[in-house]
Amino acid sequence: MDRPEASLQQQGSALPWHAALHALQREAQPHALASVVGAAGSTPREPGAKMVITDDAVHDTLGGGSFEFQVIACAREALVRGEHGTRLEAFPLGGRSGQCCGGYVHVLIELFAGAEMQVAVFGAGHVGQALAGLIAPLPWRVHWFDSRDDVFPAEQRPRLAKHHAPDPAAAVATLPPGCHALVMTHDHGEDCALVDALLARGDCASIGLIGSHSKWASFQRRLRDAGYAQDRLDSEVRCPIGVAGAKGKLPYEIALSVVTELLTLKPAQSHEDRRGAAPETLREAFTPPTTE
Repeated sequence: MDRPEASLQQQGSALPWHAALHALQREAQPHALASVVGAAGSTPREPGAKMVITDDAVHDTLGGGSFEFQVIACAREALVRGEHGTRLEAFPLGGRSGQCCGGYVHVLIELFAGAEMQVAVFGAGHVGQALAGLIAPLPWRVHWFDSRDDVFPAEQRPRLAKHHAPDPAAAVATLPPGCHALVMTHDHGEDCALVDALLARGDCASIGLIGSHSKWASFQRRLRDAGYAQDRLDSEVRCPIGVAGAKGKLPYEIALSVVTELLTLKPAQSHEDRRGAAPETLREAFTPPTTE
């Protein structure tokens, strides 16, 4: 059996850029890859030098000094804004960067915004395990919970965090905002407590509950007694889950239907005709600077 790869946190922060990039891609964490793509005159590093930047760490170096600090700041500002794609930045080392070597560097910054979707799966039973396997190849981050500590499969999967969580409210409190939550535990009382806690948070992208219409009708009575308005229950909770019209009750069939439904909830991507660095930026970047 293959040895599970350590997470970036387990590996430490002083990594070569390629090791950090691999770990961050596996974990679907926001990051930027900065590459020197052009240089003129005296510069700290040659074209091809790379550095990986996250909100709290830097891996490898483009040469240090004010120039590198400016690259890091530029990448982090873009990551905070949730940008993705590429941008080309020019750094005249004697002007913009204030370094005495006086060269000229062009840096390509490739931005990775992280996971396309955050999904919380409550329950590691047959359907939960089938779901985890189907989602594993997708660029989604999965937070997987169960109140039992001996039900998770032994293998490690990228972008999947397993949690033993006996307290439903405490588990829900750890979720990132905008998470898609799927409730499918082994216990109906636990399911109801989780739906209650998810509604109380109020910032989930969606809430799905496995089960029948009669199960949901029973839950609704309890949730209304707890103070939730019927319009919130109707608009914020889906039960049964899965695409309409899907047939089959095998765990894998249910999981396929649920993943398909999640794809319909995925945020739309804008498809612009112009991608990457703007043409005018490229023309400016590859025009040699004039010297007086």
